Amino acid sequence: MDHLHAVPPGAPSEEGAPGASALAELLKRSSRGDGDAFARFYDATAARAFGLAVRVVRDRAQAEEVAQEAFLEVWRTSTRFDAGRGSAIGWLLTIVHRKAVDRVRSAEAASRRDTHYEHDNQSVAHDATAEAAEASMEARRVRTALKELTAVQREALELAYFGGYTHTEVASMLDLPVGTAKTRIRDGLIRMRDALGVTTS
Repeated sequence: MDHLHAVPPGAPSEEGAPGASALAELLKRSSRGDGDAFARFYDATAARAFGLAVRVVRDRAQAEEVAQEAFLEVWRTSTRFDAGRGSAIGWLLTIVHRKAVDRVRSAEAASRRDTHYEHDNQSVAHDATAEAAEASMEARRVRTALKELTAVQREALELAYFGGYTHTEVASMLDLPVGTAKTRIRDGLIRMRDALGVTTS
């Protein structure tokens, strides 16, 4: 895609960057093939996308690749963006987060393939398998619980807990008052707790 360029390492967000509604409009225009609109969307959001990718993959070069892949997907699938289900920046960062996690998992899988384990301690292997199975079941429960949230609650929670952003940063990204962002995160956590059957003493 001609409009993409390398994300400047550590680039700050642009001063006077477009607000939530303006970003949504840029995505809408991008879905109709407007390359200039996509370039403006990219320039306004690249620093945030790169920042999230760095938080997840912990490697700047890998993070740049993840961010570029995410923007390519946004360009190809911009017709799927639905402003009624969440903000444009939230949609972008969800894609970035998914790709960053995929990159980490891929690297971990490659590392496991390259690592030679001793086969004479079957109990250790069994314990590791049991732990992996338990972790997988827990991950499925969490994914199921996430589906119980409203779109706005899920968006705020993903930024706060998967993205590692503060309440203030989440509020800024979603163009919300800090109190509203905190409420969405709190209410989302309560619904997650109930869906997971966690009791409080």
